Amino acid sequence: MRIALGQINTTVGDLSGNAALMLRAARRAAEADADVVVFPELSLLGYPPQDLLDRPALLDQAQLEIQKLAAAAAPLKISIICGTAEPVDALEGKRIWNNAVVLRNGKIHFRQSKMLLPNYDVFDEQRYFRSAEKQDLLQLGANAVALTICEDAWNDKNFWDKRLYARDPVDELAKQGARVLISINASPYHMGKREQRRQIFANIARRHGIPVVYVNQVGGNDQLVFDGSSFAMDATGKVIAQAASFAEDLVIADINTNKGDLHATHPIENDATYEALVLGTKDYIRKCGFSKAVIGLSGGIDSSLVACIAVEALGRENVTGIGMPGPYSSDHSVTDARAMADKLNIGFEIVSINKGCEAAGDALATLFAGTNSGVAEENLQSRLRGLTLMAFSNKFNALVLTTGNKSEIAVGYCTLYGDMCGGLAVISDVPKTLVYELCRVANQRLNNAIPESVFTKPPSAELRPDQKDSDSLPEYEILDPLLKAYVEDFLPPAVIAERQNLPLALVRDIVSKVDRNEYKRQQAAPGLKVTSKAFGMGRRYPIAQRYRE
Repeated sequence: MRIALGQINTTVGDLSGNAALMLRAARRAAEADADVVVFPELSLLGYPPQDLLDRPALLDQAQLEIQKLAAAAAPLKISIICGTAEPVDALEGKRIWNNAVVLRNGKIHFRQSKMLLPNYDVFDEQRYFRSAEKQDLLQLGANAVALTICEDAWNDKNFWDKRLYARDPVDELAKQGARVLISINASPYHMGKREQRRQIFANIARRHGIPVVYVNQVGGNDQLVFDGSSFAMDATGKVIAQAASFAEDLVIADINTNKGDLHATHPIENDATYEALVLGTKDYIRKCGFSKAVIGLSGGIDSSLVACIAVEALGRENVTGIGMPGPYSSDHSVTDARAMADKLNIGFEIVSINKGCEAAGDALATLFAGTNSGVAEENLQSRLRGLTLMAFSNKFNALVLTTGNKSEIAVGYCTLYGDMCGGLAVISDVPKTLVYELCRVANQRLNNAIPESVFTKPPSAELRPDQKDSDSLPEYEILDPLLKAYVEDFLPPAVIAERQNLPLALVRDIVSKVDRNEYKRQQAAPGLKVTSKAFGMGRRYPIAQRYRE
């Protein structure tokens, strides 16, 4: 059996557009003599549809579009496996199935409903879907196929020390006589996820002695980036077909000959993370109806990385950088920003905030009388820069890309309505130390666009004379592992202090900063998830709370 892996970039809610993507891929698969073409989970609706599923008209349209797709594909003489949502015929419980359907000869030939509904991190499927009570084998020619949907294949008792579910749908279908596993997925990217998937499915292949076909969604949908990276394995767990990462693709796997197309991926994780940020930025802007972006270029490492990502995502002609020197800006801030803008060949403008600072100071003089200058005055500078960027955005319909990194956002080293202003927080899930590494990736791809001086100067917000980040925070080489341990690994302060050989008072101070600044993060622009636990979608903490470990 020749199986085509249809790795497509769906847009949530664009049912007719997503169906058109599948029909085009099905035609290509038929031309390549494939017997079946497989598409991702909920490929008709796009993933995740979230509360769009509460709209009855969406399900009505989904039923209509799936029938139209089946009819249009009938002349191709190829079976189509795709994902959709369908209503449940029941008086109680959840009213929607998350289904895989098989289209053949102009109609729905087979349905399989998802059994294991994830309800952790970014997943919220128990909110919407009804869980299947049983699963049946799909017969494709002479092949008995276990057709599963994402999480259904992620509960192998031989892989996990602790499982989330009592049932293992793959094991149950294998015992029924399945000789092939086809898994349709919408599995978001984070660092290390691609290798984890390979290990899980190689283990399944070896355990049951069957070939495995894994098809994943690609593209950015809001805060999630889907890497694709679809593959097929033989019964020993060896990869026989491989789709590209972070791009639409169609590859053929012949499970009889154990041969298939092997397309290049991004084997180095930093390269993959950079590519994820480019794809996430491109799709967020495109799917939200924008085409241009504007960035506050400070001559620092963070804005430099965001500018490089924007250029690759949108094209240099659609990116504008604005330098906004203030009372304490160093000369190299402007010269480094201009040098990079010239190298990238993007638009670059200088808008001084000095007069604005003077005017704001005069206007606030009576209110602030008798007080010492401090954070309020410093933040005026950041907010004037935010005002400038948002004015440009309104005038020229360009989305503001914020430049704050995960380390700063974690501890609140950022200004509401200032540097946090914008429509997309491109690197809000990128720790500061990783920012430097990704800038090296950017320089390899963009002819050393970022000046070396940007890498070597101490990080600074430049809101007061000779200010450095290290005045307020530990060095990032210390801070970032501490934050990972607390935010991503959920370790308590005492354990972090012991494992990282840090003073407990320091750890408690940083943890306190993380907890206190939840109110800022919940007002931040949406960011792109690239680590195992990002701020925003998938991390739900109360703002007003007093729990301390």
